[in-house]
Amino acid sequence: MKRTGMVIYTDLDGTLLDRRTYSWEKAVPAMEKLRREGIPLVFCSAKTRAEQEVYRRRLGIFHPFIVENGGAIFVPQDYFPFPFDFSRKFGNSLVIELGMPYNEIRRLLCEVRAAGGFHFRGYADMTAAEVAAETGLDIYSAMLAKQREYDETLVFDAPDEEVRQALQKMREAGLNVTHGGRFFNVMGASDKGAAVAILSGIYRRMWGEIMTVGIGDSNNDLPMLARVDAPFLVQKRDGAWEDIDLPHLRRVPGIGPEGWSLAIEEVLEGEAG
Repeated sequence: MKRTGMVIYTDLDGTLLDRRTYSWEKAVPAMEKLRREGIPLVFCSAKTRAEQEVYRRRLGIFHPFIVENGGAIFVPQDYFPFPFDFSRKFGNSLVIELGMPYNEIRRLLCEVRAAGGFHFRGYADMTAAEVAAETGLDIYSAMLAKQREYDETLVFDAPDEEVRQALQKMREAGLNVTHGGRFFNVMGASDKGAAVAILSGIYRRMWGEIMTVGIGDSNNDLPMLARVDAPFLVQKRDGAWEDIDLPHLRRVPGIGPEGWSLAIEEVLEGEAG
């Protein structure tokens, strides 16, 4: 298969980026190989558009990217040599919107919290300093993380049973909830898998047959991993793999960006075909 027939979707926190330091240093050689081969690397993360734009600039990666757990796909204008359906333009990007608007998510969450007396906070309830304290981000990055458009990140200050009840009420209100390792992400009906399927379909229009690869580390990556030909799971910081049951899933013996690099090496060696 020609390299231009391959697309790699990657989670960021805990996968391409170290979950504690947010460093991608160990992944640089593998990213350079992808660049030389002309293989698109598509971010598919809970991070916001504003956050991902920073990493795109720093890493020199300018392919389409998927934000806020599948809330929207941002495609650089003129990236594909044909028209396709999109929702709106933003700067130099064409945006395919799949998620519920942030204001609607916040409205439903506030109703759930008031009705049940639940103890949780979203990023909208926190200052940038509080988000930084919770996440380990610097203040500037925390400000970017607060610029949410399609999902909300929650922190619970409650016993497990209250958390369970609150999540159930959110689902009853029409919200979808995922767990990314440290935080809960709340959104509408969108998920990473739906966004991957749509974007892969557009790549197929351009190249015909393609091979899709997905790399993640946690349960909120399951929808993405379930929609690709070759799913990879890297180790978490404690050396364990997330408990995910998926056919053909490859568990890579490496934590975060170290495991990510091993997955890329395996793909480029043709072992994932």
